[in-house]
Amino acid sequence: MKNILSLFLAALFLQFSAFSQQTPGKVQSEPISITAATIHLGDGNVMENGTVVFEAGLITALGTNVETKGQIINAEGKHLYPGFIAPGKSLGLIEVNAVRASNDQDEIGNIIPHIRSIIAYNAESKVVESMRPNGVLLSQITPKGGRISGTSSIVQFDAWNWEDAVIKEDDGIHLNWPGTFRRGRWWLGEPRGYQPNKDYKKQVEEVEVFLQNALAYGKAKATEINPAYAAAQGLFEGSKKLFIYAQGEKEIIDAITLIKQSGVKELVLVGGYEAYKLTEFLKEHNIPVLVNHTHRLPVFDDDDYDLPYKLPKLLVEAGLLVGLQNASSSNFQTRNLPFYAGQVAGQGLDKEIALQLISGNTAKILGIDDLYGTLAVGKSATLFVSEGDALDMRGNQLIHAFIDGRKISLETHQTELWKRYSEKYAGE
Repeated sequence: MKNILSLFLAALFLQFSAFSQQTPGKVQSEPISITAATIHLGDGNVMENGTVVFEAGLITALGTNVETKGQIINAEGKHLYPGFIAPGKSLGLIEVNAVRASNDQDEIGNIIPHIRSIIAYNAESKVVESMRPNGVLLSQITPKGGRISGTSSIVQFDAWNWEDAVIKEDDGIHLNWPGTFRRGRWWLGEPRGYQPNKDYKKQVEEVEVFLQNALAYGKAKATEINPAYAAAQGLFEGSKKLFIYAQGEKEIIDAITLIKQSGVKELVLVGGYEAYKLTEFLKEHNIPVLVNHTHRLPVFDDDDYDLPYKLPKLLVEAGLLVGLQNASSSNFQTRNLPFYAGQVAGQGLDKEIALQLISGNTAKILGIDDLYGTLAVGKSATLFVSEGDALDMRGNQLIHAFIDGRKISLETHQTELWKRYSEKYAGE
């Protein structure tokens, strides 16, 4: 009984200790000018010795010979970037895996497009807070699990609550396409390793029937509300994108072919491990790809040993619109997003093009490029200044960061511990 009570109290402490995010920044009250910086625009271009001026949260001037206003930040020798964007993550939906009350990323049900992730988003998450010191300032908050997981929304990481955080509400629905192979369930006596999925055809038909019924529901203007069908209407109207999680060659072809025929207007392929084999097919159907992170091993024995590292480069060179996402089950690893892009640059892709994978390209894919993802006059002043190359762990040392013009804190639970223990041994 004593052990159970101890575990309960420990879980309770972990749950409530999660609510410790830094106070959100104050609304920008005066112009700010960042001067003499190497400005990485996020569109493939770089500007040396540049100046950016922003007022009321928007960039008002950008160039090498512009008039400064208000507060001056001298960034000579420093680098300025647009805020990085993390797509397809359940940040703020789960805090402590062992505490069920803090886990809202996977709801009960198999086809639940009407489940909206944004209303469960915890803006005060320690995990969310840890993204900002690496320059990850925005994310697509995405539910997980089931065949159709639910509806995502896009947020910025400086807010009191989800209403303050959201910048694009209910942007897309997420579909986990069935695999033609699956791992053997050894606990049920099946052989270990991959084996054909005998239920593949049935699972595909389940998706097809749902989409057909949802389309018919919208056309019939039904008087009795079906939440799942109602939530799917944006797919046929073009107000929501369908994010299809598929890896294999056959799965990708089957998914895109069926979904295109179903009347869904905008598709995004997520993962796409074998997408490099289908670049012409993807270009023909105008399908962007959010490719998995690079810090991973090859899946099959006959894959190139460096396939995960070079896959984004192969897709970019084939002419596809490509973004990077962290497919790891650990939300904490999302902070490494800039280093995944740096890994792609290490494979030979131009560094400014690699930067687009986590800035301008991702903004286009998510449909927020009117304000975010690149630095340009009229766009949001969501940006940061780094001591060096932000795609390199050695250079990614942020000294200033702004979201919609608000100066944000770069302190986190981790930096507090670092300072605490640095001081402890400072005199030794």
